[in-house]
Amino acid sequence: MTPVLPHLAVALDGAGWHPAAWREPDARPTELFTARYWTELAREAERGFLDFVTFEDSFSLQSTQDGRVDRVRGRLDASLIAAAVAPRTTGIGLVPTVIATHTEPFHVSKAIASLDYASSGRAGYRMRISAQPHEFAHVGRREAGEVADLLDEAADHVEVVRRLWDSWEDDAEIRDAATGRFVDRDRLHHIDFAGRWFSVRGPSITPRPPQGQPPVVALAHAAPVYRLAVRAADVVLVTPRDPAHAEETVAQVRAEETGRAAPVHVFGELVVFLGATAADRLARLDELDGTPFTSDAAVFAGTPNDLVDLLTELCAAGLTGFRLRPGVLPDDLVAITRELVPRLRARGMFRRGYTERTLRDRLGLVRPASRYAQAGAE
Repeated sequence: MTPVLPHLAVALDGAGWHPAAWREPDARPTELFTARYWTELAREAERGFLDFVTFEDSFSLQSTQDGRVDRVRGRLDASLIAAAVAPRTTGIGLVPTVIATHTEPFHVSKAIASLDYASSGRAGYRMRISAQPHEFAHVGRREAGEVADLLDEAADHVEVVRRLWDSWEDDAEIRDAATGRFVDRDRLHHIDFAGRWFSVRGPSITPRPPQGQPPVVALAHAAPVYRLAVRAADVVLVTPRDPAHAEETVAQVRAEETGRAAPVHVFGELVVFLGATAADRLARLDELDGTPFTSDAAVFAGTPNDLVDLLTELCAAGLTGFRLRPGVLPDDLVAITRELVPRLRARGMFRRGYTERTLRDRLGLVRPASRYAQAGAE
């Protein structure tokens, strides 16, 4: 029986994940800081009916430590890119990266809630930590600490964001001009979160998002981060080397799920260079860059048919989806949507259109009631 591959996302970053991607003939380095560039990439992903796109972000310039000037430097704010793309797309999920270590959860809660409104229920966010001392220097409020503390802080960060999303009940807005009541104050709640890193009273200033709880995504490479991801996220991104490692990794993630109401999605990460001459293209890019390309994720260079075979094996190992990182944009994104996806469909492994209204629906996640509404009903 052919395993089903229900979920497929792409990770968008600059001109692609290879440092020399911006030098490819079809690359558009002069447009990297335009809304049109990101919108057209998202629309291409939407053309393939992918689940969602992620937008990378950080508190560092790319490759800051090597002193090179022949690589892309600088990026736009991921949440603002997603906000610009939202009204120009109709189906694709939009998942910007947020640096939890240096961004207040109150700000994140209203930014992602606003994105959820702008996209009519297609928002999520990828939570990252920052452990680099030079990134702490940008903010200047403290010094880098232990990674274990940063992970605990990130878990609390997501918890505060989720509580703020719940701080307005779904029917808190009355909007009754005749009586002069716009909001039912009894349905707005102080979250009164007090922890080691945050003390947040609430409520939010933004009504509850259309999805109630936009999905949270986290990338994890090892057991301590699996623990955080399962505690805080709906989708865990992992980096298996091969099918056997994928099975082992999925088992490690599932072992952390005790106490969860529902299992997390576990997506595999792959950097992809697609096409009959993909290996030669990768070698040429490496020569331009002067060093072989490496990544935290496995690197695939081959034909779409070969990638379908690999995804099938990885899916059978327990992964529920994949986030593909195109090596070169737009080339490898177009190869994903126009060559890989049709081959997946031909094997009965991928959708032919969007049928769900929200990103939560597409991921098979139940829309939760506000925890404060539940508390009030008891």
